[in-house]
Amino acid sequence: MIIGIGGVSTAGKTTTANKIRKLFSGLQVSIICQDDFVKPVEDIPLVKDRVDWEHPDSVNHERLLNIIIAETKTNDIVIAEGLMIFYDKAIADLFDRRIFISIDYQTFKQRKSLDNRWGNEPEWYIDHIWNSYQKYGQLPQSYDCLLIDGSTNIEESELTKYLKM
Repeated sequence: MIIGIGGVSTAGKTTTANKIRKLFSGLQVSIICQDDFVKPVEDIPLVKDRVDWEHPDSVNHERLLNIIIAETKTNDIVIAEGLMIFYDKAIADLFDRRIFISIDYQTFKQRKSLDNRWGNEPEWYIDHIWNSYQKYGQLPQSYDCLLIDGSTNIEESELTKYLKM
């Protein structure tokens, strides 16, 4: 099974991927993070003279696609997660199950203010992340998915039912 998990930064994608890994503890599970497939900095577009990590052109989608496919050969379940995980149609079409985690803007801003993995982000860039998510990170309506409210605790029973364990 190949599972895609999308949503804005700090929505709970990684947490959900790890919960799913625990649910399938008897199986070989691989988690792939879209962030690990960014292009070299010199190949990423700029926004206000700053590297635009939130643009689809910042991700090597072809390499991500190839790794997801390769991981299916040695794993029972492959989980791929990221803000723009559903942006590339070839990748989005791979998924047997799709999970989309949403949070509102205020929750995003509050959580992002506590997230210092990449240092302090300027206010305009935090807004840019949200706007990029709105533009590039949405799940196309043509796909079936489990919609999760990331502002609450994600229930294992909800995941189990959707993944038909």
